[in-house]
Amino acid sequence: MTTARYKARFIPSLDQVDAGEWDALANPPGLTPEEAEGERYNPFISSAFLLALERSKSVGARTGWTPLYTLLDDPDGRLVAAAPSYVKMHSMGEYVFDFGWAQAYENAGGRYYPKIQVAVPFTPATGRRLLVARDAPEGARESLIAALRALRQAAEASSLHVTFGTKAETRALEGAGFAPRVGEQFHFLNENYRDFDDFLAALSSRKRKTIKRERRDALGDDLSIDLLRGADIKPEHWDRFFAFYMDTSGRKWGRPYLTRDFFHQIGATMAERVLLVMARRGDEHIAGAINFLGDDAIYGRNWGALEERPFLHFEVCYYQAIEYAIRHGYQRVEAGAQGEHKLARGYRPAPTHSAHDFADARLRTAVDEFLSREKVAIDEAVADYEAGLPFRRDGAAQSE
Repeated sequence: MTTARYKARFIPSLDQVDAGEWDALANPPGLTPEEAEGERYNPFISSAFLLALERSKSVGARTGWTPLYTLLDDPDGRLVAAAPSYVKMHSMGEYVFDFGWAQAYENAGGRYYPKIQVAVPFTPATGRRLLVARDAPEGARESLIAALRALRQAAEASSLHVTFGTKAETRALEGAGFAPRVGEQFHFLNENYRDFDDFLAALSSRKRKTIKRERRDALGDDLSIDLLRGADIKPEHWDRFFAFYMDTSGRKWGRPYLTRDFFHQIGATMAERVLLVMARRGDEHIAGAINFLGDDAIYGRNWGALEERPFLHFEVCYYQAIEYAIRHGYQRVEAGAQGEHKLARGYRPAPTHSAHDFADARLRTAVDEFLSREKVAIDEAVADYEAGLPFRRDGAAQSE
């Protein structure tokens, strides 16, 4: 397909693209925090992460996530833009929920699947989705959007969804006629705290005491925490973490998304961007959480435990990540989708953005009406969250 001066192509695997070319688009060196919209290096859109999903068969035809990456070449054959795009046969593993849209459309006689998803599978973390070279000629982003629409048409898909994109990307997509959607998550923001106690001092007395008690009770006298990164993560650690993941994911969702080989792949190719937080009793790990490290943020992804213990989830997933972020100068912690309980633990509401395009104008009209009502509800919820944050109103730090 040719779009003006650019040529679009669609490939089923990133193995068909030079990793350096992809990564130059995904995480171009020298980005300022402002240009990067909060993350200079996003691990999830790196070739290493996306290829790990492919090679481990965590994505592929049987999973309902069929990779069909969108690439854009300039007249000289140089790759100047790309998007991580997938043909989807269901709406699982996305975290921007459209089950109601699908059911309503199919009840009206339409066919909602397949659809095109521009996203990182199983990863509710904001990041760039329209990967355009910084020195690309004018019109590259618009041509990439046009190519994605052409993919929707060629696949005879009902819709095209760009989820967890940046605010600037969503604004551009809205200008191109997409329907914008806003959601919310809960992030810890590092206000240049000196240490965890300094963070606690910014909270109200009641919340401060609650967190101290939860941390004591989570570990008790018999558990300790191991923080593992890079070469410190051994195959036995991945084996143990995968057992945690399978147990908890199986009980929570019914079908774990990631295979054991996925963790082998990331251990081999991007272990320096991984932080495993493992709770240990004696010589045996009983629980753990996996975090991915950007340049500016820590991204908590999966957790699991082989035994129930009060507050252990909070300690392993939230408090350890906050403490690590403060110690190493990360600006925030993103702990995944949902979870109002995070507010009481020092996390704040943060917006997420997506954009949606539909082949059927009737479906678009119905979605627009839904999104208008949804935005009012989200705005009201965020206002309530902000009013109930556990931070001291006078802004002064206190110690006990």
